[in-house]
Amino acid sequence: MILGDYRMENSTIKDVTNYLEELAPLADAEDFDNVGLLVGNYNTEVTGILIALDTLEATVDEAIEKKCNLIVSFHPIIFSGLKKINGANYVERVAIKAIQNNIAIYAMHTALDNSFDGVSAKMCAVLGLKNRQFLLPNATNEKIGMGMLAEFPKEMEEIAFIYLLKDKFNAAGVRYSDLLGKKIKKVALLGGSGSFAIEAAKKAGADVYVSADFKYHDFFKAENRIILVDIGHYESEQFTKNLLEDYLSKKFSNFAIILSEKNTNPINYL
Repeated sequence: MILGDYRMENSTIKDVTNYLEELAPLADAEDFDNVGLLVGNYNTEVTGILIALDTLEATVDEAIEKKCNLIVSFHPIIFSGLKKINGANYVERVAIKAIQNNIAIYAMHTALDNSFDGVSAKMCAVLGLKNRQFLLPNATNEKIGMGMLAEFPKEMEEIAFIYLLKDKFNAAGVRYSDLLGKKIKKVALLGGSGSFAIEAAKKAGADVYVSADFKYHDFFKAENRIILVDIGHYESEQFTKNLLEDYLSKKFSNFAIILSEKNTNPINYL
């Protein structure tokens, strides 16, 4: 094997995670998070990778069916400590099923959120935004941060932008604050729960801030200075799978890299 080249005859989980951590170092994850190899052994040879947003029982079943022994998941299925593993809840059942079937689970979550080429960057790419920069740069490390601030090449009407979001992110429902009768040019985005960055988006002079999980009173914070748009948690992060597939496929060709076909969005719309 040529140094730095992961195109080897036999690749281990460690080979894969080393490469993933070039994109999103685990040290860059938030302190509260639980990232990295949650289930499995680093020395195991990889037979196939299933890329998922969430690791549920159906996800493990899919990995078994498709002969993938490594699940690369955005969200960590094990978030807080487990004192017992007896199948009493969905988290324990996933862990049991994965262990029984020799399937490893690796989670990226806020390590990828904080990457310049991570979750929010993929949202920018989906919308065709340019000139991106961090919305919330890290105070001690300028190479990482949360969210993105970017621009459209040409400004567009507000309602046209709302419809563009709905279409591009396959959103069954889009919630937004009052339209302001202005053109949209500068856009702030943050995948997942992003109400904590509303003030940063306003301070940055964004015309609109796109994220998820806004509460009722969060929308009042728009204060006729910005449009706040909630496209849904799952919807905002769904293209993370495509990002990881593209990234891994550049280095590994000796096993299948498969996008999970399971829709793990727990929210239904009528």
